Amino acid sequence: MTSHRQQHDALAQAYDGITRIVADLDDADLQRPTRCRGWLVADLLLHLVGDAQRALVALASPADGPPDVDDVSYWRSFPPGDDGEGVRHAWWVRRSAAAFERPSGIVRLWTDTAPAAVRAAGAADPAGHVATQGHVLRVPDLLATLTTEAVVHHLDLVLDRPDAPGPGVGALRVAVATMDGIAARWSHAS
Repeated sequence: MTSHRQQHDALAQAYDGITRIVADLDDADLQRPTRCRGWLVADLLLHLVGDAQRALVALASPADGPPDVDDVSYWRSFPPGDDGEGVRHAWWVRRSAAAFERPSGIVRLWTDTAPAAVRAAGAADPAGHVATQGHVLRVPDLLATLTTEAVVHHLDLVLDRPDAPGPGVGALRVAVATMDGIAARWSHAS
Protein backbone atom coordinates (compact mmCIF):
# COMPACT_ATOMS: atom_id res chain seq x y z
CA MET A 1 0.00 0.00 0.00
CA THR A 2 1.39 3.38 -0.92
CA SER A 3 1.26 6.40 1.34
CA HIS A 4 -0.94 9.44 0.92
CA ARG A 5 2.17 11.46 0.00
CA GLN A 6 3.10 8.98 -2.74
CA GLN A 7 -0.47 9.01 -4.07
CA HIS A 8 -0.51 12.81 -4.03
CA ASP A 9 2.83 12.99 -5.84
CA ALA A 10 1.61 10.46 -8.42
CA LEU A 11 -1.53 12.50 -9.07
CA ALA A 12 0.58 15.64 -9.43
CA GLN A 13 2.79 13.85 -11.96
CA ALA A 14 -0.20 12.49 -13.86
CA TYR A 15 -1.93 15.85 -14.13
CA ASP A 16 1.33 17.62 -14.97
CA GLY A 17 1.87 15.06 -17.73
CA ILE A 18 -1.49 15.91 -19.26
CA THR A 19 -0.67 19.62 -19.00
CA ARG A 20 2.69 19.12 -20.74
CA ILE A 21 0.89 17.44 -23.64
CA VAL A 22 -1.89 20.00 -24.15
CA ALA A 23 -0.45 23.33 -22.98
CA ASP A 24 1.10 24.31 -26.29
CA LEU A 25 -1.42 22.75 -28.66
CA ASP A 26 -3.21 25.08 -31.01
CA ASP A 27 -6.89 24.78 -31.89
CA ALA A 28 -6.13 22.53 -34.88
CA ASP A 29 -4.06 20.14 -32.73
CA LEU A 30 -6.85 20.02 -30.15
CA GLN A 31 -9.14 18.71 -32.89
CA ARG A 32 -6.97 15.68 -33.67
CA PRO A 33 -8.21 12.16 -32.89
CA THR A 34 -7.31 10.21 -29.77
CA ARG A 35 -7.40 6.51 -28.93
CA CYS A 36 -10.85 7.07 -27.39
CA ARG A 37 -13.31 6.18 -30.10
CA GLY A 38 -15.00 9.28 -31.47
CA TRP A 39 -13.18 11.72 -29.19
CA LEU A 40 -10.86 14.48 -30.24
CA VAL A 41 -8.08 15.77 -27.98
CA ALA A 42 -10.38 18.60 -26.79
CA ASP A 43 -13.13 16.09 -25.95
CA LEU A 44 -10.82 13.86 -23.94
CA LEU A 45 -9.36 16.85 -22.13
CA LEU A 46 -12.86 17.98 -21.13
CA HIS A 47 -13.51 14.50 -19.77
CA LEU A 48 -10.33 14.85 -17.68
CA VAL A 49 -11.48 18.28 -16.47
CA GLY A 50 -14.57 16.48 -15.19
CA ASP A 51 -12.34 14.12 -13.20
CA ALA A 52 -10.44 17.05 -11.68
CA GLN A 53 -13.73 18.76 -10.80
CA ARG A 54 -15.04 15.53 -9.28
CA ALA A 55 -11.84 15.34 -7.21
CA LEU A 56 -12.39 18.88 -5.90
CA VAL A 57 -15.96 18.09 -4.89
CA ALA A 58 -15.06 14.75 -3.28
CA LEU A 59 -12.05 16.13 -1.40
CA ALA A 60 -14.12 19.03 -0.06
CA SER A 61 -16.90 16.67 1.05
CA PRO A 62 -15.56 14.14 3.56
CA ALA A 63 -17.71 11.04 4.07
CA ASP A 64 -18.17 8.63 6.91
CA GLY A 65 -16.37 5.33 6.46
CA PRO A 66 -15.91 2.55 6.07
CA PRO A 67 -15.07 2.47 2.37
CA ASP A 68 -17.11 0.19 0.13
CA VAL A 69 -14.44 0.06 -2.61
CA ASP A 70 -10.69 0.52 -2.91
CA ASP A 71 -8.55 1.71 -5.81
CA VAL A 72 -8.96 -1.63 -7.61
CA SER A 73 -12.54 -2.68 -6.84
CA TYR A 74 -13.73 0.83 -7.74
CA TRP A 75 -13.34 -0.09 -11.40
CA ARG A 76 -15.97 -2.88 -11.16
CA SER A 77 -18.56 -0.11 -11.46
CA PHE A 78 -17.38 0.44 -15.02
CA PRO A 79 -17.60 -3.01 -16.61
CA PRO A 80 -16.58 -3.79 -20.16
CA GLY A 81 -19.46 -3.64 -22.56
CA ASP A 82 -21.93 -0.85 -22.48
CA ASP A 83 -25.36 -0.50 -21.04
CA GLY A 84 -25.69 2.85 -22.78
CA GLU A 85 -24.29 4.99 -19.95
CA GLY A 86 -20.84 5.15 -21.56
CA VAL A 87 -22.34 6.13 -24.90
CA ARG A 88 -24.44 8.85 -23.25
CA HIS A 89 -21.38 10.20 -21.40
CA ALA A 90 -19.27 10.19 -24.57
CA TRP A 91 -22.00 12.05 -26.44
CA TRP A 92 -22.41 14.59 -23.60
CA VAL A 93 -18.65 15.24 -23.58
CA ARG A 94 -18.53 15.74 -27.36
CA ARG A 95 -21.43 18.22 -27.28
CA SER A 96 -20.05 20.05 -24.24
CA ALA A 97 -16.58 20.38 -25.77
CA ALA A 98 -18.14 21.69 -29.00
CA ALA A 99 -19.89 24.43 -26.99
CA PHE A 100 -16.57 26.16 -26.26
CA GLU A 101 -15.91 29.09 -28.57
CA ARG A 102 -12.46 27.62 -29.27
CA PRO A 103 -10.91 24.30 -28.21
CA SER A 104 -8.12 26.18 -26.42
CA GLY A 105 -10.74 27.28 -23.87
CA ILE A 106 -10.76 23.71 -22.57
CA VAL A 107 -6.98 23.88 -22.07
CA ARG A 108 -7.43 27.02 -19.95
CA LEU A 109 -10.12 25.26 -17.90
CA TRP A 110 -7.77 22.28 -17.41
CA THR A 111 -4.81 24.44 -16.37
CA ASP A 112 -7.00 26.18 -13.78
CA THR A 113 -8.71 23.06 -12.44
CA ALA A 114 -6.03 20.35 -12.41
CA PRO A 115 -3.58 22.19 -10.11
CA ALA A 116 -6.44 23.04 -7.74
CA ALA A 117 -7.35 19.34 -7.55
CA VAL A 118 -3.72 18.45 -6.81
CA ARG A 119 -3.55 21.09 -4.04
CA ALA A 120 -6.81 19.79 -2.54
CA ALA A 121 -5.44 16.25 -2.66
CA GLY A 122 -2.33 17.32 -0.77
CA ALA A 123 -4.41 19.04 1.91
CA ALA A 124 -6.86 16.14 2.35
CA ASP A 125 -6.89 14.02 5.48
CA PRO A 126 -4.83 10.92 4.58
CA ALA A 127 -6.97 8.83 6.93
CA GLY A 128 -10.22 10.33 5.66
CA HIS A 129 -12.91 9.01 3.38
CA VAL A 130 -14.69 10.65 0.47
CA ALA A 131 -17.77 9.87 -1.57
CA THR A 132 -17.79 9.90 -5.34
CA GLN A 133 -19.85 8.22 -8.04
CA GLY A 134 -21.94 6.34 -5.49
CA HIS A 135 -18.97 4.92 -3.56
CA VAL A 136 -17.00 5.68 -0.42
CA LEU A 137 -13.22 5.45 -0.74
CA ARG A 138 -10.23 6.19 1.43
CA VAL A 139 -8.56 9.42 0.26
CA PRO A 140 -5.42 7.62 -1.03
CA ASP A 141 -7.61 5.22 -3.02
CA LEU A 142 -9.47 8.13 -4.64
CA LEU A 143 -6.12 9.63 -5.64
CA ALA A 144 -5.04 6.30 -7.13
CA THR A 145 -8.21 6.09 -9.25
CA LEU A 146 -7.68 9.62 -10.54
CA THR A 147 -4.02 8.91 -11.29
CA THR A 148 -4.84 5.68 -13.12
CA GLU A 149 -7.44 7.35 -15.30
CA ALA A 150 -5.09 10.26 -16.08
CA VAL A 151 -2.25 7.90 -17.06
CA VAL A 152 -4.49 5.82 -19.32
CA HIS A 153 -5.84 8.96 -20.99
CA HIS A 154 -2.34 10.42 -21.25
CA LEU A 155 -1.57 7.48 -23.51
CA ASP A 156 -4.83 8.04 -25.41
CA LEU A 157 -3.84 11.66 -26.08
CA VAL A 158 -0.54 10.83 -27.79
CA LEU A 159 -1.94 8.56 -30.51
CA ASP A 160 0.04 10.19 -33.30
CA ARG A 161 2.74 11.91 -31.25
CA PRO A 162 5.55 9.40 -30.60
CA ASP A 163 7.81 12.24 -29.41
CA ALA A 164 5.35 13.39 -26.72
CA PRO A 165 6.49 13.10 -23.10
CA GLY A 166 5.25 10.06 -21.25
CA PRO A 167 3.57 9.94 -17.85
CA GLY A 168 5.77 10.39 -14.78
CA VAL A 169 7.35 7.31 -13.21
CA GLY A 170 5.40 7.63 -9.95
CA ALA A 171 2.12 8.02 -11.84
CA LEU A 172 2.95 4.98 -13.97
CA ARG A 173 3.69 2.92 -10.86
CA VAL A 174 0.27 3.71 -9.42
CA ALA A 175 -1.52 2.96 -12.71
CA VAL A 176 0.37 -0.30 -13.22
CA ALA A 177 -0.33 -1.40 -9.62
CA THR A 178 -4.02 -0.68 -10.16
CA MET A 179 -4.10 -2.56 -13.46
CA ASP A 180 -2.21 -5.48 -11.91
CA GLY A 181 -4.79 -5.55 -9.12
CA ILE A 182 -7.64 -5.54 -11.63
CA ALA A 183 -6.01 -8.33 -13.64
CA ALA A 184 -5.43 -10.41 -10.50
CA ARG A 185 -9.07 -10.05 -9.38
CA TRP A 186 -10.36 -10.95 -12.85
CA SER A 187 -8.07 -13.95 -13.14
CA HIS A 188 -9.28 -15.26 -9.76
CA ALA A 189 -12.88 -14.74 -10.80
CA SER A 190 -12.45 -16.92 -13.91
